[in-house]
Amino acid sequence: MLKDKNIIVGVTGGIAAYKAVDVVSQLKKKGAEAFVIMTEGAQEFVTPLTFQTISQNPVSTKIFSQPTTWEVEHISLADRADAIIIVPATANIIGKIAGGIADDMLTTVVLASKAPIIFAPSMNVNMFENSLTQRNIETLKKLGHHIIEPEEGFLACGYTGKGRLPQTDIIIDEIEYVLNKKDLYKKKVLVTAGPTREDIDPVRYITNHSSGKMGYAIAKAARDRGGDVVLISGVTHIRPPSGVKFVRVGSALEMKEAVLKEFDDADVVIKAAAVADYRPENISGQKIKKSDEDFILKLTKNPDILLELGKQKGKRILVGFAAETQDIIDNAQEKLKNKNLDMIVANDLTLEGSGFDTDTNIVTIISSDGKIEKFNKMGKKELAHIILDKISGLLQQS
Repeated sequence: MLKDKNIIVGVTGGIAAYKAVDVVSQLKKKGAEAFVIMTEGAQEFVTPLTFQTISQNPVSTKIFSQPTTWEVEHISLADRADAIIIVPATANIIGKIAGGIADDMLTTVVLASKAPIIFAPSMNVNMFENSLTQRNIETLKKLGHHIIEPEEGFLACGYTGKGRLPQTDIIIDEIEYVLNKKDLYKKKVLVTAGPTREDIDPVRYITNHSSGKMGYAIAKAARDRGGDVVLISGVTHIRPPSGVKFVRVGSALEMKEAVLKEFDDADVVIKAAAVADYRPENISGQKIKKSDEDFILKLTKNPDILLELGKQKGKRILVGFAAETQDIIDNAQEKLKNKNLDMIVANDLTLEGSGFDTDTNIVTIISSDGKIEKFNKMGKKELAHIILDKISGLLQQS
């Protein structure tokens, strides 16, 4: 969560400097304060006025600029920072910081700050793979700094290879990861998400309206809090969070197999997937042709994955979800008890802004000790952290 965080954005002299504008924009949208420091080379690609307009803060460019307050600017910025992100991080800036050089505003702030420092390298593939650059990157890692791996693809210099600046959302993800508390460190968190698809024939299937947004939000939040996350997902259109083990499945039977494979050494299991209760009894190997007769599809019951996990839960924390349209609390409490859950998150699908394929949710969280807490409409990302706060409390008690 980046709200009210002070982020120093260091912009250096690479062609990808223009992409840093979007990074600053996204930081602002998430409620952070962004303070930009531009090297001399960066100003050849983007003007300070651009960043000043987007960040709504003054842009620092020279270490010996005429001061506007009594504060020493580079010390003031260093002390203010919750995190420093250097984007793009050229081979030059990586080498200078790895060598302890402080000869401009950016390198001076870096050396004066105790905040976590994140590098997003972007350069020609040969420069990136050069043994000196790799040595410098390894030095930064050993010093506790964070490196976002560049992407592979066509580069501005005409080469193809590793050296592209990662997408903005990946950079923002890394900042959130660095700044989050790590109360799930070394805990294996197994999360399921999305719908299952039950095939009828090669072109048709039964599914539901789940988008997977809630499960993906939980997986990302758990990763940000230091968890060793496994995300098992049905088919969705969401990019999996970076830094998690991702397993794609189709049917409920595939979901069961994948979950049981990861279950033994899990500390926390959060079953946010919308698993189909039934599947076609017989799957046609060929497309079923339309006829003048009614088509009757016979269904058979799918295994209840959560019920099976509850039977072998042991000391694991087991959390379920209940998407209901009536008798919300009663149905959720029955599911909590019958499936041996520690906690269940119930939501009323009849309420606007709750349930499937929305960015928000309206839930009631019921604990195995009988505690019932109702929450007003909020973003699923915010709710994910509330759920994990409660799980963290349970882990501390165990």
